[in-house]
Amino acid sequence: MSLTILDGGMGQELVARTKAAPTGLWSTQIMIDEPDLVRSVHDDYFAAGAEIATVNSYAIHRDRLEPAGVADKFEQLHQLACELACQSRDAHGSGLVAGSLGPLGWSYSHDGAPEPDVTEERYAEICKIQSRYVDVFLIETIASIEQARGALAGALGHGKPVWLALTVDDNDGSRLRSGEPLDALLNALRGNTPQVLLLNCSLPEAITQGLKVLKKTNIPLGAYANGFTCISEGFLKKGSTVSALSSRTDLTPSAYADFAGNWLDLGASIVGGCCEIGPAHIAELARR
Repeated sequence: MSLTILDGGMGQELVARTKAAPTGLWSTQIMIDEPDLVRSVHDDYFAAGAEIATVNSYAIHRDRLEPAGVADKFEQLHQLACELACQSRDAHGSGLVAGSLGPLGWSYSHDGAPEPDVTEERYAEICKIQSRYVDVFLIETIASIEQARGALAGALGHGKPVWLALTVDDNDGSRLRSGEPLDALLNALRGNTPQVLLLNCSLPEAITQGLKVLKKTNIPLGAYANGFTCISEGFLKKGSTVSALSSRTDLTPSAYADFAGNWLDLGASIVGGCCEIGPAHIAELARR
């Protein structure tokens, strides 16, 4: 089986490297103020053994930029994020670039997302900007079937493979964070299918549960977990900062790689890391 190593989390790695306090713009604010930090994170992941650089565009959505008064920089920020990833890939001499399409509304919450037709339009706008830079579109941290449908409709048809990454309930990995079963999602995707289906930004234990459901599909699978203790109620409020979240102390590179080994046994062929999973974790995945 061919195995692909994704990079690790960008946003939390940037938070760890900057002296600035977190804001609601998260990784976008740090890129505005310190773009060299973004480039250095990409470089460190490639050096660790990652084969894909994920563009730092997860949080570049109009509904996030508008409250901060920087909506006029929407296209410019997407271009900058793509250029930094491509520069790192070129300096490394190999690898792919994945355009990150984070969730509309707010991470982990399916309630604040717009209607599917609006979702489709907004993702299509991003894909149009990123298509001349990236090798694949990576839709990330999708919490409901409706979100998945709208995002796929906007991302498909731009001449690039589309990967869909879903976030599952930390207490029941067989369900999306919306409460909908993964089985129902598999049925809903028929006729609008991504090239790869992944689970991301959930506890690694929950991702293991979810992959046991997804392994019945013929779609290639992947997984990249986070290192948070849980997603607190305080963080689900739109505009909150990552100060509302705490990190696990037990998820060492070796422990994380053990989880990834289980994911491979369940059929995953793409593994990497999400929030709080850094270059040392990716280095251990690549070593193994």
